[in-house]
Amino acid sequence: MKIKRYFATDMRQAIRMVREEQGPDAVILSNRKVDGGIEIIAAIDYDEALVNQAMGQVSTAAAPSTPIAEVSPPQPAAATPAPVKSFWQGRGAAVEQTPAAPVAPAKPETVADRKAPIYWAQDPALVEMRREIHELRGLLENQLAHLAWGDMQRRQPIKTELLRRLTDLGLTPALCNVLTEQVGPVDDDEQAWRRALGLLAHHVNVTDDDILSSGGIVALVGSTGVGKTTTVAKLAARFALRHGQRNVALITTDCYRIGAHEQLFTYGRILGVPVQVASSHEELRAALSSLSDKRLVLIDTAGMSQRDLRLAEQFTTLRECGFPLQTYLVMNATTQPSVLQETLRAFGEVSISGCIMTKLDEAASLGGVLSVIAQHTLPLAYIGDGQRVPEDLHPARAHNLVSRAVSLMQQAGQDSNDETLAERFGGMAANVHV
Repeated sequence: MKIKRYFATDMRQAIRMVREEQGPDAVILSNRKVDGGIEIIAAIDYDEALVNQAMGQVSTAAAPSTPIAEVSPPQPAAATPAPVKSFWQGRGAAVEQTPAAPVAPAKPETVADRKAPIYWAQDPALVEMRREIHELRGLLENQLAHLAWGDMQRRQPIKTELLRRLTDLGLTPALCNVLTEQVGPVDDDEQAWRRALGLLAHHVNVTDDDILSSGGIVALVGSTGVGKTTTVAKLAARFALRHGQRNVALITTDCYRIGAHEQLFTYGRILGVPVQVASSHEELRAALSSLSDKRLVLIDTAGMSQRDLRLAEQFTTLRECGFPLQTYLVMNATTQPSVLQETLRAFGEVSISGCIMTKLDEAASLGGVLSVIAQHTLPLAYIGDGQRVPEDLHPARAHNLVSRAVSLMQQAGQDSNDETLAERFGGMAANVHV
């Protein structure tokens, strides 16, 4: 008698595997649900008395979960034990197991046995059918989206033209739809465009030059290379010009990069303001205590990727310094919107008071960063558009920022085609669900 174990995703597939391997005379001894599918134990040349005797041996063993493949009928002492074949359906591979000694009591299943990988067999016909259905679904959704976009162009030409121009501005489809719905009924394209730009400016929250007017303890955080150190120097120079250099101080916590302190110390010497270094929350607390007479203390943190595991250490340093901090996130205007979204999620571990947008002079479009700011309702404090200290730092003004975005769009001179617009907005209009 040959006993084999089969694994499959469902009962029908398992029965087919038994029939193909052992033929129509195979006998199913047991079946049960396991993680990922069904387990069936089947036998050929079935002998009921022999199986009952073997199962009685298993029930008296120490571990009731002993695999069936390890059970064999009693053999005479002089005879050599017959091999028992255990079939594991894993890409058609069969494993022969030959006992080296007469059958011993079954031993408990170990953790290593449970971790043995099981590769589930899949019918090639089903895999091919699933792939074809997926392709058919994509084709159908694409066709319905184009039909819906064409219908919208005939019924609502002003709305479709507004969606086209907002897309050219670089805004995300979600924000384009929100602005289009808020515009409401209008008489012509230009009126809809002006109203949409006004609504976009309303969605961009800005602060009232809080850092330079109110002072306090301000920490700048952000990814590598976004311009935190240069922004710290610009803010310190403007505050020194307005309130005097004796009222401002600088602290750096960047102890990772080689020569990271030198740039800030150079700015400190030029501005005539003190600069201190803190590598832990204890040193940061001591530095802030010694600078308690300053109206503005700017903390320049280490630039790290949003995926860097050391971010938690930096956040701990800021949280446990013992002083109330205002934390501003510095963002590069040339960064892709998806990266900005990931950055906001990573640096959201600390309380963000607002953001500072840098490198506007290098950006080809501002729609992506405006979409992220509008989505997260993150107050925008300052914008930087160059390397000059302190001339290239300005308080954020929403209408000026939107006007700059429109100018960049006109300079680019790229019009979105109907194919792109149908894929973005046609599916939303048709509410496609296949």
